Amino acid sequence: MTTTALHPQVTGLLKRPRGRTWIGWLLTGLAALCTGLTLMPLLAVLGFVLVRGMGRVHLALLTQLPPPPGSSGGGLGNALMGTVIVVSLGTVMAVPLGVLTAVYLSEFSHTPGQQAIARWVRLSINGLAGVPAILVGVFVYGLLVATGIFGYSAVAAGVAVAVLMLPIMVRTTEEALKRVPQELRWASVGLGASHYDTVVRVVLPAALPSVVTGVMLAMARAAGDTAALLFTALFSNFWPQGLFEPIATLSVLVYNFAAVPFQPQQELAWAAAFFLVILLLIASVVARLVMHRLPLR
Repeated sequence: MTTTALHPQVTGLLKRPRGRTWIGWLLTGLAALCTGLTLMPLLAVLGFVLVRGMGRVHLALLTQLPPPPGSSGGGLGNALMGTVIVVSLGTVMAVPLGVLTAVYLSEFSHTPGQQAIARWVRLSINGLAGVPAILVGVFVYGLLVATGIFGYSAVAAGVAVAVLMLPIMVRTTEEALKRVPQELRWASVGLGASHYDTVVRVVLPAALPSVVTGVMLAMARAAGDTAALLFTALFSNFWPQGLFEPIATLSVLVYNFAAVPFQPQQELAWAAAFFLVILLLIASVVARLVMHRLPLR
C-alpha cells in the first residue's frame, strides 16, 4: 500500500520529520530547568554544611565531650553515641510493629470483614504520618515524662522516635509486599504450603530488600528529628549514663549550639550538622546496595 492510499491525516503524520520539533526541545529544556531548580536548594544546603562543618572534623571530635561555653576544643562524642542509642531503641520498637501491621494489611485483610478494619488502619497510619514531630514529642512528654514513668530519658526518646518511624515502616513494607508477584503465592500454595508458610517463607524473603530500604529511610528520618527529642531526651553534656537518664543527640546539639554567641559552640554545631548529613548519605548508600545485591525475586 502506498502513502497516497492512506487516510490524509495518517499521510500528514508520515510526512512529518521524525526528529525532535521545537516544542519537544522546549519541553525538554523546561523539564531540565525545573529539575535544576528543584535540586538547587538541596545542593546549596549540602554544600554549605559540608564547607562549614568539614573544617572542624578531627578524631577528638568523636571521643571528647562538648566544651564549656566560650571554651574551644572538645567534641560531640556523647551526642553521636546518644543518637545511635535513641535511633536503635526506636528501630527495635517500630520495625516489628510496622512490618507486622503491613503484613496484615497486605496479606490477611482480604475478607469483607477485614477490609473494613484495614481501611481504618490505613486511615490511621496516614493520619499519623501527617502529625508534626513536635506534637509527637508533646504527646510522649505528657505520657511518659510528665507522669514520671520514665522522665527525660533515652527510652522516652526512643518511643517518640518509634512513633515517627512507624508510618514510614508500614507504608514501605506494604508497598514492598504488593510488589511480590502473585504467581509466587500461587506456586507456594500449589505445592501444599499454608497461607502462613507462604507469607513467612516466600513473600517476606522476596520483599526483604525493599523492607530494609524502608528501615534505612525511617532511621534517617529519626536521626534528623529535633522537635520530638527536645521534649523527651532533653540534653546532657556528659556521656550516656543509662537508658533512663537524659541523653544528648546530634540534632538537639545543633539546636542548642547554633544560636549561642560563642564561636567554638557554633563550630561544633556545624560539625554535628556535617555528621548528620554523612549519616543520611550512608543510610541512602546502604539502602541502594541492599536493593542492588538482593533484587526482588
